[in-house]
Amino acid sequence: MLPATVADTAALLEAGGYVADTPLATTVHLAMAMDRPLFLEGEPGTGKTEIAKVLASGLKRRLVRLQCYDGLDLAAAAYEWDHARQLMAIRIAEATGTADSRALSSDIYARQFLQARPLLSAIDPDLPPAVLLIDELDRADEPFEAFLLELLADFQITVPEYGTIHAKTKPVVVLTSNRTREVHDAIRRRCLYHWVDYPDARRERLILARKAPLVQPKLAAEIVAFVQKLRGQDLFKLPGVAESIDWAAALMHLNQTELNPGAVDETLGVLLKYQDDIAKIKGAEAARLVTEAKAAAAD
Repeated sequence: MLPATVADTAALLEAGGYVADTPLATTVHLAMAMDRPLFLEGEPGTGKTEIAKVLASGLKRRLVRLQCYDGLDLAAAAYEWDHARQLMAIRIAEATGTADSRALSSDIYARQFLQARPLLSAIDPDLPPAVLLIDELDRADEPFEAFLLELLADFQITVPEYGTIHAKTKPVVVLTSNRTREVHDAIRRRCLYHWVDYPDARRERLILARKAPLVQPKLAAEIVAFVQKLRGQDLFKLPGVAESIDWAAALMHLNQTELNPGAVDETLGVLLKYQDDIAKIKGAEAARLVTEAKAAAAD
């Protein structure tokens, strides 16, 4: 059963440890209620992929994940024929003298020889309902998007040699993009859209309380204040929520109870992933941000 209201959807996400604001919960709810794919765009580390994982867990559905990459094609994403088994079937038919060219040509394209990849698996009528995650679509080549149009519009895939396979229960479809390139309008028109931004300080404290409950409230408040100020800097890659959670865990492992410049300098590699960014923040700038973060956390 899908959530009946926006409040139910927010509660489902919260039960899975995902703290969503009202606009996001509303878009997720409408996507499920209207049987429309959900297209989530935003910076890396803002929790786009996690939404699909939480929905699969909360709805008790299979999570079918297609991780996109440069060069992804139909055989890896949707289906391919098991040529080895097809060839074996032909040889057995020839050896037993039962080969009929017309019958054999249709028999080797039976469902049993069709290998389902993530897209086909998500709509397979013989399998339990699924949540389909098409992750980082912007990493795939633009022509690959054309393969998705039939699936996103009608929840079906047409295999030329076999026929059209329809979903018995429509999957919940979540597409994500880090916006390394623009996704085509044809994809966007078939989806409901939401930009997943960095959370504000209040929501990030709630997220940290859920994901790192052992962190003391004082340290958690200082971590959030520091990261919020860090996102205001001119950096090549700003830290996401995932980095905030990792940093909190790292500071706990080092037995830190509050921020200090030394601990920050030693652990900047958990927050920042580029040497130029670390060099820009390390030292005096980190000390200044720690002082400001402590003051902000104390308010």
